[in-house]
Amino acid sequence: MPSFDIVSKFNIQEIDNAVNTVKRDISTRYDLKGTKAEIILNKTEKLITLNADNMMHLNAIRDMLENRSISRKISLKTYDFQDEKNTSGMMVRQDIKLREGISKDNATKLNKIVKTLKLKVQSQIQGQQLRITGKKIDDLQKVITVLNQSNIDIPLSYINMKK
Repeated sequence: MPSFDIVSKFNIQEIDNAVNTVKRDISTRYDLKGTKAEIILNKTEKLITLNADNMMHLNAIRDMLENRSISRKISLKTYDFQDEKNTSGMMVRQDIKLREGISKDNATKLNKIVKTLKLKVQSQIQGQQLRITGKKIDDLQKVITVLNQSNIDIPLSYINMKK
């Protein structure tokens, strides 16, 4: 039977490239020259930290990161923006967590969306992924189309398409 898996993954190397490009942009951008603005990627904790002198600079760095991510085909749903914090030395800091994996809540939401389609497909939760099986590949492609149009707040990838 044809099947595929739904996962939520990101390419850490592409995110690293986007962060490095933003670092280069910070050093050359006129309004950020001479400031303490910086962006740090922690690969082990899957966390990006933005530091700036004020909110305007922080928003500029965030916009640069979003633009570079879009140009590198990284979904903005990957980023979980935390609240801004005032740190010592009149600095502003924002942490951005990188989302990976499908939680139980999101898996049940995806499961409900698939069930409401009333197609002849079965879905089962397998840890951090969701497996969809059906008799027709056309039904599986309809499921992919509907899930892409849904407003789930995680980036979805479709792997292991088997005929």
